[in-house]
Amino acid sequence: MTKTLIVTGGAGFIGANFLHLLRRERPDWKLVNLDALTYAGNLENLTELEGHPGYRFVHGDITRPEDIESAFTAARELGGGVSLVHFAAESHVDRSIRSGLPFVQTNVVGTQLLLDAARAHGVERFVHVSTDEVYGSLGESGYFTEETPLAPNSPYSASKAASDMLVRAAVHTHGFPALTTRCSNNYGPYQFPEKLIPLMISKAQDGEPLPVYGDGKNVRDWLYVVDHCEAILAVLERGRVGEVYNIGGHNEYENLAIVRRVLSELGKSEDLIRFVKDRPGHDRRYAIDASKIGRELGWKPRHRFEEALPLTIEWYRTHASWLQRVRNGAYREYLTRQYGG
Repeated sequence: MTKTLIVTGGAGFIGANFLHLLRRERPDWKLVNLDALTYAGNLENLTELEGHPGYRFVHGDITRPEDIESAFTAARELGGGVSLVHFAAESHVDRSIRSGLPFVQTNVVGTQLLLDAARAHGVERFVHVSTDEVYGSLGESGYFTEETPLAPNSPYSASKAASDMLVRAAVHTHGFPALTTRCSNNYGPYQFPEKLIPLMISKAQDGEPLPVYGDGKNVRDWLYVVDHCEAILAVLERGRVGEVYNIGGHNEYENLAIVRRVLSELGKSEDLIRFVKDRPGHDRRYAIDASKIGRELGWKPRHRFEEALPLTIEWYRTHASWLQRVRNGAYREYLTRQYGG
């Protein structure tokens, strides 16, 4: 039976990469993309899918039940058994520090509304895409496992932890066929340039100062977005219902080291680095133990950071117009004409 998949947040960074992966690897699948087109949603990420007979875009918000219903209507029209992968989220920590309410509305309320609709429509599988930030901060040693207690330290990560618990509750209360993934920091094509790597690339290319929080020694485990998408597909197809799967890149680097690598790749001086006041509650270190997904599903990252960072930088170089349109807001013009904002 041909699979029909609803993807929430498919116009965003990871969602768009996932849709491109499915078009390459599962060309017979029918795809419905439900996206509210907030500032981080960009239909220019998906121009290759426009007009494809097996693809539908639904402009809608997961906090509106009628919009969720529109996505399921589109899925029924395409036919086949329906599953859902849930990317849609407010995800930028700095924005959550300024105001946590949008994060609660989208990440918590929106996830519950999706769960309710997915149960009502009898979805075959529901993959909830979460983050390693729900575990809090590590010391200089150790790794997050799926059994690590949740200890979120920002409004963003707290809202994601709450959504994780709602998914868990749906599994245990209703026997709902959900699975949860928790990933480390992603990088790669189509990432909105408020996140560390594309921000540093765009500023360095223009010779602008590169802001680095605190002493720059906060450590993250970096995961190439294509590897992440391949892991999500493995979980969707072969994961055990009710389980959590950690997805990591096995690439731990200090933020300052990342910035220096970007400058080196672009042939720019480290004099562009500017240390700025650290953000409140800045977690010191994240690191993922991804042995479970490797053991159970045979997944491991294919890209080493030393190889994928230059690929990422080259993508932004060759897509300079995409980056410029995002930075100056011109990408919103099409959305305004088509959808009113």
